[in-house]
Amino acid sequence: MPIPPEVTGEEIDPDVRQELMSLPKGLAEDVSRNLVMVARLIDEDPEEAYGYSKVALRLASRVAAVREAAGFAAYATQKYSEALAEFRAARRMSGGVELWPVMADCERGLGRPERALAMAGEPEVAKLDKAGQVEMRLVAAGARRDMGQLDAAIVTLQSPELASSAVHPWTARLRYAYADALLAAGREDEAREWFAKALEADKDGATDASDRLAEMDGVEFVDAFDESEEESDDVADDVDEDDDLDEDDTDGSVGDKS
Repeated sequence: MPIPPEVTGEEIDPDVRQELMSLPKGLAEDVSRNLVMVARLIDEDPEEAYGYSKVALRLASRVAAVREAAGFAAYATQKYSEALAEFRAARRMSGGVELWPVMADCERGLGRPERALAMAGEPEVAKLDKAGQVEMRLVAAGARRDMGQLDAAIVTLQSPELASSAVHPWTARLRYAYADALLAAGREDEAREWFAKALEADKDGATDASDRLAEMDGVEFVDAFDESEEESDDVADDVDEDDDLDEDDTDGSVGDKS
C-alpha cells in the first residue's frame, strides 16, 4: 500500500521504536511507516488503517507493538475474533495487562457478554492503572446491558470516579455511559443532568452529549446545505413560473395580431 513520502517512521512512539530496534534497519523503517499510517487513519478510515496493519503484520509478526496495532485496526473494523487473537498474542509477548479491557470488549462484540463480565472479576483488573480500571468498568456495564441487566449496569457505573468533580481523559465517557443507562431505564431527569455533566467534561468532542441533550429538549437541527438547496429549488420554481407566464403572454399577443 502506498505511503506518502513525508511519512518517515520517525513519528512513531519512542517505546514502539525501541521494540522495532530488534529488526534490521530497513525493515524497521518499513514497519514503522506502516504503523504511522495505522495511527493516522484508524479513526477516519478504519478499513484503510486495517490494510496498513496487515502489511506491518506480514513484515514483523513477532513484535508485540505490531500485533497490538493489528488488533486495534481489526477492532476498529469490528473484526472482533481477529482483534482478540492479536491482542492475546501481544499480551503474551509483552506480559502486560493494558489490553485486558479491550479484550473483554471483543468478547462482547462476539456476543459473549458473560465472558466479559468474568474478565472484569479477574486479578488482572487490579493491575490496571486508573484509566484501565475505568475502561473495564465501562465494558462491564456494557456487558450487563447486553444481558438485559439495566439496573446492574447503572450500579456498575456508580463509582468514586463518577462522583469525582475532577476531569480526566475518561471522565466524559464515564458520565455519558451513566447518562445513557439512566435514560434507557426511563430516569430522564437524572439522565439529562449527567449528559450535561458529560458535555462539561468533554473538551475534545469524544461524545455526542450535546446532541443527546438537544434531542431530549426537542431541538431539531436543520442542515444549512439542505436549507440553501431548498431555497435554490424555490427560486428555480419561481423562474419556471415566470417563464410560463411570459410564454402565455406571448401566445396571447400573437393571437391578437392574427
